[in-house]
Amino acid sequence: MATGKYISYLRVSTSRQGASGLGLEAQRTNIDNYLNGGQWTLLKEYVEIESGKKDDRPKLQEALQLCKATGATLLIAKLDRLSRDAHFLIGLQKSGANFVAVDMPTANELTIGIMALVAQEERRAISRRTIDALAAAKARGVKLGNPDNLTIAGAERGRIAGVKSIKSKADVFAKDCIERIIPLRAEGLSLHAIARVLSKEGILTARGKAVWTACAVKNVIERIEGL
Repeated sequence: MATGKYISYLRVSTSRQGASGLGLEAQRTNIDNYLNGGQWTLLKEYVEIESGKKDDRPKLQEALQLCKATGATLLIAKLDRLSRDAHFLIGLQKSGANFVAVDMPTANELTIGIMALVAQEERRAISRRTIDALAAAKARGVKLGNPDNLTIAGAERGRIAGVKSIKSKADVFAKDCIERIIPLRAEGLSLHAIARVLSKEGILTARGKAVWTACAVKNVIERIEGL
């Protein structure tokens, strides 16, 4: 039975997953199930939206610092998802903060250390395989890269493709959010009230922020109406 102070850390790989709640809700459910019963306090929840390929984990560092400052235990929703993330594991190991992985509650510093070493070696192996494959392709006479991309026309094509990609992602984000906004509008809620609901439910904005504004809600609605 859980007792004491806790801080939860959730992570998803894309802003779309964060905005739609895909993955986050499952992780919150796992944490709620772990905390069910007992005398406990959840001080704060940290949500990280970052690819496993990147080493930057600002929210994790904030969570670990708060754990050490308050004496709270860090709750990790899905350690098995992060078992190949060497940076995460090493940071967790070196932090000195108490932690519990709700999907692997028996994990300890020794477990984390072994997983970190395995993850580091796997990353090195992947890097070596990539370098070897490129060298073999070059030896066969394969030209790496596209010279056309270095021309003005190529740069313009890249710019247009980038704009289309950004628009496409914004459209997908709006479609994910509008399903929650429509019933709130049907209830007669104002844009400000809808923003408060979305913020309270932990749905992130297109910029990955935890707090919605009336303007952000308006932008989603107008984007959907323009499709």
